[in-house]
Amino acid sequence: MLTLAFKDFIRSSGVRAGLFFLLTAGVVSLLIGKQFLDRQRQQAAEITVYQKEEIRRNVKFHPDEMGLLLYYMPFALVNETNSLSGLAIGQRDVNPSVQRVTIRALEAQKYDAGLTNPANLLLGNLDFSFVLIYLFPLLIIAFTYNLVAEERENGTWKIVAVQSRHPFRLVLQLVAIRVFVMLGVLVALLALAAFMLGIPVNAAFGAFGLTSVLYLLFWFAVCFWITSLHRSSSFNAMALVMIWMGLLIVWPAAVNNSIENRYPVPEAMNTMVKQRKAYHEKWDMDKQVTMDRFYAHYPQFKTYGLPDESFSWLWYYAMQQMGDDESAEQSAALREKLLQREVTSRHIAWLVPTLHTQLYLNELAQSGLGNQLRFLDAVNGFHEKKRLSFYPKIFGKAPVRATNWAAIRVETFADPVPTRYAELFMPLVFFGLLFGGLGWIGLKQNVYRL
Repeated sequence: MLTLAFKDFIRSSGVRAGLFFLLTAGVVSLLIGKQFLDRQRQQAAEITVYQKEEIRRNVKFHPDEMGLLLYYMPFALVNETNSLSGLAIGQRDVNPSVQRVTIRALEAQKYDAGLTNPANLLLGNLDFSFVLIYLFPLLIIAFTYNLVAEERENGTWKIVAVQSRHPFRLVLQLVAIRVFVMLGVLVALLALAAFMLGIPVNAAFGAFGLTSVLYLLFWFAVCFWITSLHRSSSFNAMALVMIWMGLLIVWPAAVNNSIENRYPVPEAMNTMVKQRKAYHEKWDMDKQVTMDRFYAHYPQFKTYGLPDESFSWLWYYAMQQMGDDESAEQSAALREKLLQREVTSRHIAWLVPTLHTQLYLNELAQSGLGNQLRFLDAVNGFHEKKRLSFYPKIFGKAPVRATNWAAIRVETFADPVPTRYAELFMPLVFFGLLFGGLGWIGLKQNVYRL
């Protein structure tokens, strides 16, 4: 009986067309993910070559003054690209994965990003997470909305109910067939992704796959609940489409708008303006004021005293440092509000399984806002390390040739945040069991109603 039901389901031209469309969209999303990963890896390889050449060229053209050389010399920090980000690109297409900074004031450099066609950013990427979160549920709805209702409307359910000893079990078998087919498509695409994108089969990939499975089971539970209500197929279709629109369009948009209004971030502009103003106004201030503030920040450099020259690199970089110091409050406020947005969205997402899945798939792929904030923190540390390394050479007027410039390498930031499995799986398991349980009760009550 189960074999016949499976053959009957899979032979349907509509089912075949839907599965073909889904597989095609899935393969296209993997090709897009592969292009994205190749582009990221190419950038990382090119920046290594480019930095070596740029250092060599700057040393050649500025061989006499360490301060002048380091005015122009950028150093690169690369945000390591996880292979999983080919499946969930997240914010990686907006935020730069390579940050190049000089030892001058940091705040004016930290938010630099490459030019990107805004129309492309508006449309976004057809990555695998989009196919999973938006397209898989549509096909699940199409396969299940008329599971029993069509038989009842055509008058054939009476025959099924009379001839079958366990009509309840029969309905469960029909649902199981659809679950099996959809999970088969999912597993096939994930296996293909591991091969095409070079994703290592590790705990993160396992968590990504399990989250995807739980997400599909959640949608099957919702559809099972709606079809158990003993309503018409048109009602089921309308209700499920409205749920799809609510969970994937209306609620996420409402949450995003609420969070943006609750945590506005005007500090992005304020930080840059404050940093530039703090630096430029130092040209007209007494040098002693600038140097006193600088030595209060770095007491280890007090021995260099007050420079006698009308212009000195010691005073210049002290002014640059003051630009960062005086904009530190705005910079901290910006980071705090972005962090509050991230934390608040995670808390709200516990009640919206679709949003929760998107956020945590991005977290697993290290392509979300949390990764970007940690990367910017790493840029702060990287910049400070470069400053402390080169300040003594600038202030002590060390010869340019005395530094081993060939030893300077591009550095890489690896996101160390562990996966929080309980937070990852719990909402999907809870809502899946909730709607599955409601569907079970409803079907038990209505399965014998003709």
